[in-house]
Amino acid sequence: MQSAGIEYLESRLMFGMVPGLESTRALCDALGNPEKKFKSIHVVGTNGKGSTSYYLAGILKAHGLKTGLYVSPHLVNLRERIRIDDVQIPAAVLDRLLLQVKSAAQSVSRERIAAGGVALEPTFFEVLTLVAFLYYAESGIDVAVLEAGMGGRLDSTAVAGGEIAVVTSIGLEHTEVLGPTESAILREKMGVAGDTRERACGKTFIVGGISGALLEEAREYASELGCNCVVPEICEDVRLPNLGHHYIENASLSLAAAELFLNSLDGAHPVVFNPELARTVLKSRSWAGRMQVLAGPDGRARVILDGAHNSHAVRRLVETLCEYYPNAKFHCLFGALKDKDVGEMLKMMAPHVSHWHITKTPYPRFRELSDLRAEMEALHLRVSSEGMLSRGHLEQVLRGCSMDIRNDGLPLLITGSLYMLGACIEILKDDFAELAFFRGMDPSTNEHR
Repeated sequence: MQSAGIEYLESRLMFGMVPGLESTRALCDALGNPEKKFKSIHVVGTNGKGSTSYYLAGILKAHGLKTGLYVSPHLVNLRERIRIDDVQIPAAVLDRLLLQVKSAAQSVSRERIAAGGVALEPTFFEVLTLVAFLYYAESGIDVAVLEAGMGGRLDSTAVAGGEIAVVTSIGLEHTEVLGPTESAILREKMGVAGDTRERACGKTFIVGGISGALLEEAREYASELGCNCVVPEICEDVRLPNLGHHYIENASLSLAAAELFLNSLDGAHPVVFNPELARTVLKSRSWAGRMQVLAGPDGRARVILDGAHNSHAVRRLVETLCEYYPNAKFHCLFGALKDKDVGEMLKMMAPHVSHWHITKTPYPRFRELSDLRAEMEALHLRVSSEGMLSRGHLEQVLRGCSMDIRNDGLPLLITGSLYMLGACIEILKDDFAELAFFRGMDPSTNEHR
C-alpha cells in the first residue's frame, strides 16, 4: 500500500516538465527557505552530471563534511535521489516531507485563489527538489551537491544559489526547451549561476568535456556574468571502477570542484584539500549503471551496465569499448525510450555487437519491440531474441552469452536506457556484489525529471 506522500508525488506526474523557478521559489518562501541553510555546488551538463556529482560528494564526505547528494533519475527506488553521506533518505522521512511540501503548496494555492489568481501545482521534480532542500536543512548538512534535472537557468535546483557550478559536457538535448544549438544549450546550463549579472557575479564555473569554440564561448559568457571560469587539467593518473576516459574527465572536474570549495571554507575549522585522500576515495567509488562491470565469483566480468541513452553518450560508450575491448563483438541487451534517436545509436554500436537482444519494460515511454525491430531491419541488423524484460528473459540472454564459444568470454553489454538498467539492477542486485547498494529496496515510480 502506497503512503500518502508517495500518492501526492505521483499525482504530480500529470503536470509533466514545466521549466521555470516561480513555483520552486514560492514554495521555498512558504517553507522558510531551507535552500539557504546549507552551502551547495551545482552540477550541470548533457552527460556526466551524475558521476561527477557522485565523485564530488564522496570526496567532500571523506574530508569530514556532512554531504548531501541530489541526483536523478533513480535506478531502482526514489530514495536514491536524496542522500546524505551515501545513505538514502529514510522512507518515513521522505513521506513526511512530501506531505509538508503538499501542505505548503495548498496554502500558497489558497492565497493565490483568494487574490484572484490560480492554484500552485508543482511538478514531480519540483516537489522532490523541495523535499531534498528540507531534508538537508533539518539534517544540518555542510554542503549539498545538486545535479540539475534539465538545463540550469530554469531548473528548480538553481534556487539554491551555489557559489560553484560544474559544467560537465554539452550536446544537443531537449532542444525544444534549451535551444536548437550547443551554444544556446551552454548558456541555458551556465544560467544556473543566476538569471541576472547581479545574482551571478563572483561565482565560479568549472568547465570540462567541451573544447574549441564552445570553450571560448563558456569563458566569454562567464565574463559577461562577472563569474570566474576554470578549465582544469585532466588527471590521467586517477583510477576508477567505472570504465572510460570520460569518467576520468568527470573525476578531474570533481577534484577541481572539491579543491576550490574546501580551500574556500572559512570559520574556526577550515578544511584543507588533500589530493591523495581524494584519489584514494575515487579508486573504489563506482557510479552505478555507468560503464559498471559486474563480476562473477571467479572475478571474471559477466555484465557491463551502461546507461547510454542518447547519441552523445553512445559515442562515449563506443570509445570505451574500443579502448578496453578492441575488435570485440558483444551480445547486447538493448532497449530505449520513444524520444531517443535509436537509429543513430544503433549505427554507432553495430560494429561492436554480434548479437542483438531487444527488450522493454512496462514504462509507457518505452519504445515498442516492433519499433526496435523495424529500426534494426532498416540497418540490416539481425535480432537474436526479444521479449519483455523479466528475470527469465535476462537469465536466458546471459546463458546464451556465456555459452557462445565465439564470444570468447566477453560480458553481456546492457545499454540504451537508464530505465531499463534500473529494471535489470532490480533483477540482478542479489547476484552481484557490485549492486549491494540496491538490496532491500523496492522498485518505485520513476520519472526522468
